[in-house]
Amino acid sequence: MTTFGDYLSKKSIKKAEVSRKTGISTARLSELSHNESTNLKAEELYLVALAIGVKPSEILNNVCSHLKLKPTK
Repeated sequence: MTTFGDYLSKKSIKKAEVSRKTGISTARLSELSHNESTNLKAEELYLVALAIGVKPSEILNNVCSHLKLKPTK
């Protein structure tokens, strides 16, 4: 499961409802939830945030918290 999938799962979000509200297919939401190589688009993140009633930054912080800057020389 991806970090996005974990986030939706922890929030008890139903993909069918998000799909209905956003127009993002359930297949795409499942792909984003289960396939690490699938990239979440900014537009998708924003629409999902609107659909579930959170700020886009909350999803972004959860999904990208593992990213770190490279050390400078």
